[in-house]
Amino acid sequence: MSISGTIKSIQDTMREDVGVDGDVQRLGQLVWMLFLKVVDDREKEAETLAFFEGKTFKSPIPEEFRWRNWAANDEGITGDALKDFIDNQLFPRLQNLAQENEDPRARVVQSVFADAYNYMKSGGLIRKVINQIQKGFDFNKSSERHAFGDIYEQLLRDLQNAKNSGEFYTPRAVTTFMAQIVDPKLHESVLDPACGTGGFLTSAIEHKREQYVKNADDEKVLHDSIYGIEKKPLPHLLCTTNMILHGIDVPVKIRRDNTLSYPLISWTADKRVDVILTNPPFGGTEEQGIEKNFPSKFQTRETADLFMVLLIQLLKANGRAAVVLPDGFMFGEGIKTAIKEELMEKCNLHTIVRLPKSVFAPYTSISTNILFFTKGKKTEDIWFYEHQLPQGVKAYNKTKPIQVKEFDPIKAWWGNEADDFVSRVQNEQAWKVSKQEILDRNYNLDIKNPHQAEEEIKDPEELLAQYTDLQAEISKIRNQLKTILDEALSQ
Repeated sequence: MSISGTIKSIQDTMREDVGVDGDVQRLGQLVWMLFLKVVDDREKEAETLAFFEGKTFKSPIPEEFRWRNWAANDEGITGDALKDFIDNQLFPRLQNLAQENEDPRARVVQSVFADAYNYMKSGGLIRKVINQIQKGFDFNKSSERHAFGDIYEQLLRDLQNAKNSGEFYTPRAVTTFMAQIVDPKLHESVLDPACGTGGFLTSAIEHKREQYVKNADDEKVLHDSIYGIEKKPLPHLLCTTNMILHGIDVPVKIRRDNTLSYPLISWTADKRVDVILTNPPFGGTEEQGIEKNFPSKFQTRETADLFMVLLIQLLKANGRAAVVLPDGFMFGEGIKTAIKEELMEKCNLHTIVRLPKSVFAPYTSISTNILFFTKGKKTEDIWFYEHQLPQGVKAYNKTKPIQVKEFDPIKAWWGNEADDFVSRVQNEQAWKVSKQEILDRNYNLDIKNPHQAEEEIKDPEELLAQYTDLQAEISKIRNQLKTILDEALSQ
């Protein structure tokens, strides 16, 4: 059965349970189960490796609470006994695991279960779901590890259909492209301060492994270089699971916290990072008082704006960032203008890639951009590159998403920041804008491609006149029809 088919089957089972109310709770129910299955599959691999090395592997989870010992047997504990075991033994023990175990892996498990909850009331249906997970996924298979993003995307799609989702899944093609362009080196710290389910972090991990990891010592350096912070419990749980699937077996640097809840000045030099890859939540509003953590000229409750101020602070000197932002930031005024001025004064905003509207379909049709910048040098010129839809494609959708190979022309054009991108040339998709032009536009970065013919935009007064004429014509026809009907009815 396909991933989507397995997920649908599990959700159908959960719908039979009176304790699970809606897709959000179904997601919450599923993710803690998936987490324990993932941990167990990875521990099997670790046990095998330890055996061949003549070592002994010890799980931080007590034997009776490991997935293999209470869940894996499809004819195992069920009914009221299973329900009682989960509610009164499994959850209390895992929610306090780190109190009795100094193993950092115990802290990871405890942090995951701190906000988890068993919504299901029927032990028989719980057993059925467990069996479906057990048979449907084997996370020791590399193909199914990589499928985890697809699993989450399927869940997000269901939430979106239920009109209950504020989360966006950044397409893998986009996260991969951004990681390849920013090119985090082996020793460089990589942070996503709004990491969601970890898409950017997994792309950074894969890039480092492909380019720089040569041995076990390098792999350890990689593990120590990945940082993520996520505010919401469910995405944090999924990110932690995603890290384990990608070989970060002790993801203690994936924190559940609100990055914006600390004063800007508290992010001192020792907390700064080399690389930031992120898609900060846009369209959201922070709770009252959060804005007071920022200087007065940047005080707003709009989440994406606050993150942009924070990102500038979080980068080390010569640190690099790639950030997804909506068009609203590009042309926005007021505080957005102040933020763009700050960005261009403290960083070299050297490139903006403009993406088509449908990149994030079906979650949103908002037009988005990728901003690439380096801290420590003022912006002089900004290169724009308009990523266009493939020939014959009118829009991306859930069955035909953007593909990473579509970015090959941009990568070939990109050049080298060290020589100020001397190799770049303007073409039908690329153009350069001077800092002075940006200043003349009052930091409006919503600059259209000068090589593409723009649609004719008529004067509002002219459009209003046309509308008035059209309304008059409609009224005239309506009166004519009324006259004809009155004459017909009077005969």
